[in-house]
Amino acid sequence: MVAQPCSPEVSDPYAGDAVFELHRGGKIEVTSSVPVRDAADLSKAYTPGVARVCTAIAENPALVRRYTWKSNVVAVVTDGTAVLGLGDIGPAASLPVMEGKALLFKEFGGVDSVPIALDCTDVDEFVETVVRLAPTFGGINLEDISAPRCFEIERRLKERLDIPVFHDDQHGTAVVVLAALRNALRVTDKSISDIRVVISGAGAAGVACARILLQAGVGDLAVVDSKGVLHEDRADLNPVKLSLARDTNTGGLSGRLVDALDGADVFLGVSGGTVPEEAIARMAPGSMIFALANPNPEVHPDIAHRHAAVVATGRSDFPNQINNVLAFPGIFRGAFDANASRITEGMKLAAAEALAGLISADDLRPDYIIPSPFDPRVAPAVAGAVAAAAETDGVARA
Repeated sequence: MVAQPCSPEVSDPYAGDAVFELHRGGKIEVTSSVPVRDAADLSKAYTPGVARVCTAIAENPALVRRYTWKSNVVAVVTDGTAVLGLGDIGPAASLPVMEGKALLFKEFGGVDSVPIALDCTDVDEFVETVVRLAPTFGGINLEDISAPRCFEIERRLKERLDIPVFHDDQHGTAVVVLAALRNALRVTDKSISDIRVVISGAGAAGVACARILLQAGVGDLAVVDSKGVLHEDRADLNPVKLSLARDTNTGGLSGRLVDALDGADVFLGVSGGTVPEEAIARMAPGSMIFALANPNPEVHPDIAHRHAAVVATGRSDFPNQINNVLAFPGIFRGAFDANASRITEGMKLAAAEALAGLISADDLRPDYIIPSPFDPRVAPAVAGAVAAAAETDGVARA
């Protein structure tokens, strides 16, 4: 029987609400993959037969991928400190989002996953907890962890574990942004090496987007936080922002976001807030606006279309939605198929190329630069490209 979230004695103010009813009892469950119909089945699935499998794994640990679920299961781990659009709501309140992530892993990538909400915010405790849980899983998907802690947590877990560790708020966003930008450049007939990009937001998504765009060949890129353009002379930057300042802003910009947008080709918003229309009106001809804050984009699409050649948002009710579900199921599917020890920069770039390549020249247009999450080609294309890149990068294992 499905567990009920409220006892019969307690009135449920949300009863009858379609969204709450969908969530009643949770959105995922564990099901058996083998039958247990009789004593013979039971003796193989559990005692005494299971002892033979345990012994074999103890003698040869590599067999754990073949004879357990480890080869196809991800831990979706959060502490609930940076839930999209909600902020620091804590581990319990974050669980519906983690369940949703697990649901999407299965639906779009055929990857099983377990949501894990940790009641700790200390970096050391978080890392040690995940390391201790890791033998159960084939990969770790970090989710909704506040910056700059998320950078340190991911770095340390990647150093200590020999399975893929992926912070989707960073890298999933970055992969889809790069894919969309590549096709936006095709629409506007611009070269990635010639454009100037301004990113509003220096948190998890902003940093990762900046890094992948630099690797993809963007030569002129400036990142702006709440206090202005990042540059080396600012004394208020944390180590992550200072490192980014050293690798960006080749034009030596300073000042606020509105100043940086003057003559820019691309605006990428991953921070929220509102950008005045007069600022985007001063962008270069044929500009591209990716205003990804959700539910309220930094620039409303109706306003953006007055000045930009291509517009993308994070919302599903406008064209060109930048949605992480286009990336993470296929990335983990490909990493698992290759038995990759980690997810490399080459694998992320390959994922972006595969996504962009799904839009043919005949279909490409300003309001169609990125495929739909429901396009059945997405996850297989991303998975194949990621698995191939894992081989190329030397992280695939037999």
